[in-house]
Amino acid sequence: MFGTPTTSSRSDASHAYRIPAKGFRVFVVFLLVIATSCFGAWTMFDILRANGTTALEGAVLVLFTITFAWVTISFWSAIIGFILQLFHLDPLTLKRYKSPRLLSASQSKNLSRRQRRGNASRNEYRPPFRVAVIMPVYNEDANRVCAGFEANLRSLAKTGALSQFDFYLLSDTQDKEKAEVELAAWHGLKARLGDLGAQAFYRRREKNTHRKVGNVADFCTRWGSRYEAMIVLDADSIMTGDCMLSLSQALHANPDAGLIQTVPVPVRQKTFFGRFLQFSAALCSPMLANGLAFWQTDCANYWGHNAIIRIQAFQQQCGLPTLPGSAPFGGEILSHDFVEAALLRRAGWSVFLLPNLKGSYEEVPSNILDYVTRDRRWVQGNVQHLGLLRSAGFRGISRMHLFLGAIAYISSLFWLLMLALSTADALIRAQSDIVFFSNQYQLFPDWPIAKTSLIFSLLFLTACMLLVPKLLSVVEAAINRRAEFGGVIRLFFGATLETVFAILIAPVMMVFHAYFVVSVLIGHQVNWNAQSRGGRMTPWSEAFKRTGFAAVIAIAWGVVTYFYSELFFWWLSPVLVGLISAPMIIRFSSSIKLGEVMGAIGIFAVPSEVERNPLLRDVRRFERVDYPAIKTAPLQSNLVMPRELPTLMPVQSFRDFRPTLTLDMNVDLRAELNSDFSLAQRRRGRPMPAMTNRKVV
Repeated sequence: MFGTPTTSSRSDASHAYRIPAKGFRVFVVFLLVIATSCFGAWTMFDILRANGTTALEGAVLVLFTITFAWVTISFWSAIIGFILQLFHLDPLTLKRYKSPRLLSASQSKNLSRRQRRGNASRNEYRPPFRVAVIMPVYNEDANRVCAGFEANLRSLAKTGALSQFDFYLLSDTQDKEKAEVELAAWHGLKARLGDLGAQAFYRRREKNTHRKVGNVADFCTRWGSRYEAMIVLDADSIMTGDCMLSLSQALHANPDAGLIQTVPVPVRQKTFFGRFLQFSAALCSPMLANGLAFWQTDCANYWGHNAIIRIQAFQQQCGLPTLPGSAPFGGEILSHDFVEAALLRRAGWSVFLLPNLKGSYEEVPSNILDYVTRDRRWVQGNVQHLGLLRSAGFRGISRMHLFLGAIAYISSLFWLLMLALSTADALIRAQSDIVFFSNQYQLFPDWPIAKTSLIFSLLFLTACMLLVPKLLSVVEAAINRRAEFGGVIRLFFGATLETVFAILIAPVMMVFHAYFVVSVLIGHQVNWNAQSRGGRMTPWSEAFKRTGFAAVIAIAWGVVTYFYSELFFWWLSPVLVGLISAPMIIRFSSSIKLGEVMGAIGIFAVPSEVERNPLLRDVRRFERVDYPAIKTAPLQSNLVMPRELPTLMPVQSFRDFRPTLTLDMNVDLRAELNSDFSLAQRRRGRPMPAMTNRKVV
């Protein structure tokens, strides 16, 4: 089944999912969310109304309610995920799966290679259809791309199932110099692969029309009909062959599945910040993802990579239009993945999240500034989703995905506004004279009311909402996965340091995200360039340039509040400390040396390091290969592509929705390519009319 902690076995994945009580799950989760949010909002209102509510306090109440509700969703998802992991329950079927045998940290470290191979479960499944593994790239480091591409392909070859898969490197590289290096690297890669290279293909578009959306659509309309499914990888994605087989097996067992998403785990980080991210993800993501999968059931989300997609469903339903109007809500759809999942679900295809499938990895930015640069692109795309909330035919949970994706960043603006308004209210009250007798005939004074117990209760509740999920993730890991983190002691110290650092950088991320949201709303756009992936030390000049102004504002903010309202100053101090120290945080957290020290003493240890992952070891080894410099004559056969089977990809409308006919495939040729037809392949009809206009109809 999907939810087992190891690779799915043939018997488990050969059955379709039966998800009990789908509607009841959503009802219970959102009942908990609404009840908790209302309790928090009422408590805040009770505090504010004690001495009369002003307009400022009314605005603070609204902002608090929104941000508190956002935190509540994550809280209850994490609680549910903790229960599921603690009792080894699959989040979809709710069936108990077998817990892997626990080893101590020393036992895990001392396992021989033969023992590791013996303990590892090998997936013997062979898909009865053909699968394409596609890796879209844009102006990337060619050597890193080829290293990951080769490692992924060789990992699948070790399973013996490579004959059913083809690998595509789909380049949109526009920089001519990088394109030349990329092509030379491809020739070197083909030379290294030898006979395995017969399953590898390279295509480069001269113009990257519609960016990644256009890149994937170009593949689908030219070669998609040759395959039942495609596994979509990013330029930095790493995936084991067993994981690819498990995804194919799950898709085959569930003919109504249009997309199955894994949870990619960050790996290969060297800086302190990068190691912080990968530790946090390894510790907390499984619990949160299990909770999300529980209530999302067959209406999960798509994160753009490390997922398998049924190509016919994608061709029929995911042709994206250009939205009318100007930015931020018009133009090309930037964060396409959420929308594609919503379109698949609208058409009746299931979208699943597999939170416990092992072998899916990614890399993340190594420092805070590169991280927020990536976030700037995501903010622009996610805010655009607000204009699609009323799209015809979208499921309720799909609309929730779009809304929550935007709120994830907009909540930072709300948080900053709430702090600013609270400061203004505190300063006004500090400078106002207390009126004890508002009426000249009044016998008794109006004493100021301070609901201290309620204030501390609300602070405690908010702290619990933020910190309890982290605590539970530590408890779960200590019970089920302690060896993967180097033992309980290292796990505890790593989790403590992770929590402290997360609190410290939260105000910095708040300011960046708030600024990004405002810039998007006023029409500023950003170019979607290649992501910075390698580790680098952030220069002092860059750190001060990006955060120096916020640090100066925080100093002034602190001086004013301390002078006029000392009590409020101490309440605000955690935010001020984070902002004032932002340049230093950015500088030192980007240190590779500090990250190496953490790794040497076992702090921020993660499973991919403790278990000595062979696939990641291969990537590291292949990175030392200079692919462009491999002496080989560039052969024309290196660029030969499979025969094209042109297929239409109709552009969808968000204003109305009518179920579309399935695409007319070349059945005879597909019978040659695929030895078996799934239920989805048997749904045939007339071809869709050509649609060249990408505007919404």
